[in-house]
Amino acid sequence: MSNLPDEAFRDTIGTIDEGGNRKFIFPKKPSGKFYEYRKIVSYVLLAILIANPFIKVNGNQFMMFNVMERRFNIFGFPFWPQDFYLFVISMLVGIVFIILFTVVFGRIFCGWICPQTIFLEMVFRRIEYWIDGDRGAQSRLARQEWNAEKIRKRLIKWTVFFLISFGIANVFLAYLVGSDTLFLMVEEGPIKQSGNFIALLIFTSVFYFVFVWFREQVCIIACPYGRLQGVLLDDKSINVAYDFVRGEKEAGRAKFNKKEDRVVTGKGDCIDCHQCVHVCPMGIDIRNGTQLECTNCTACIDECDTIMESVGLPKGLIRYASEDEIVKKAPFKFTARMKGYTAVLFILLSVFVGMLFLRTDVQAVILRLPGQLFEHKGDKISNVYTYKIVNKTMKDYQDIHFELIDQKGTIKNVGKQHFTVLKEGISQGTLFIEIDEALLESDKTKVEIGVYNGKELIETTTTNFLGPRSFN
Repeated sequence: MSNLPDEAFRDTIGTIDEGGNRKFIFPKKPSGKFYEYRKIVSYVLLAILIANPFIKVNGNQFMMFNVMERRFNIFGFPFWPQDFYLFVISMLVGIVFIILFTVVFGRIFCGWICPQTIFLEMVFRRIEYWIDGDRGAQSRLARQEWNAEKIRKRLIKWTVFFLISFGIANVFLAYLVGSDTLFLMVEEGPIKQSGNFIALLIFTSVFYFVFVWFREQVCIIACPYGRLQGVLLDDKSINVAYDFVRGEKEAGRAKFNKKEDRVVTGKGDCIDCHQCVHVCPMGIDIRNGTQLECTNCTACIDECDTIMESVGLPKGLIRYASEDEIVKKAPFKFTARMKGYTAVLFILLSVFVGMLFLRTDVQAVILRLPGQLFEHKGDKISNVYTYKIVNKTMKDYQDIHFELIDQKGTIKNVGKQHFTVLKEGISQGTLFIEIDEALLESDKTKVEIGVYNGKELIETTTTNFLGPRSFN
């Protein structure tokens, strides 16, 4: 299988013909054990995906990725621009987890968890099977002239696909701007919320284009994850794999003949029925080995098992297996590379959890006003500062004020001494700190300032206090 002619398939992809034109795929409707499992997993994940932006924890949206305002909610924890380092670490944790999962289980994420695959295979294609029919009917309909039947089926399908794309776009927008903003757009109408409405139409158009026309090309062309396979996979990674040792044997694959003994003739168990190719949503032949286009969707496993059972041969000709298991009959082993990725993942998770516990609900930044020196006020030295208070919670703080913690002195806020910081709000202003000159030990003293809500200390911060270089 490793000679040059057999490797010619790698020079092209299954969705492009010899002239370089798009070749549309009409996969056979899958069925079988793995497909039933995938349906359960897919619909559970779909329910989670749709519900996430509408669930609230302590007033915070469960999942939100508001890039424009740089506000993110992950599992109900709000992340502000000041928490960006936490968001970065959480993304690194996700990336390392996917890498580790790929090294061990291949591209199982694409076939079982990826939203693109779930929507395409478990929503749009199933509706397509219902309207257009199975593989043969779809292929005939595509070649058919535009008569009444074709127009009717296309209008029904495209209308249903548009409505679903519009629904997906609403959910996607809820992740980006928040479900409250989405509901506000529904209440006020598209004119008052023109910016969000235009974004909704753009997202609808993108999803409609992807699921009606672009389809599997997303996985082949647009998604970078498939390219990582060549770097991450090795002979010990578990993939959807064709057992070429059993399938080819000495004489290679051949059509099934119930009158012959394939053990005597030396023919492999593969009967060359091409059903694994017909059912593949990516249009590839799994018998050629691991390929860029394969998403490990398991449709070929189910189809091959059905064929093997019908001709009285053992199942598992196509199955989850590593190259070493097929060639060397070696059992799965947790390699040093897998252990390395696991260690990195554990370290990142530990750092993330630790920082999450150290994170406060209120963040205070107090900085000396640039270009301003200290000022003498009798026996006291005064410095002027700017402050910013960020309330990351969903509750209002009604009685915010400042007090020195480790130093005797006074803090005078410009304006009200006690003020309110609204939920998810920011308060900024100016304040003066006055300390008796006799209490200063150097020209630069670090002072600790407490931020109180009433009598409750909710945050502490430090800043520098400048004084004269010589003292009495």
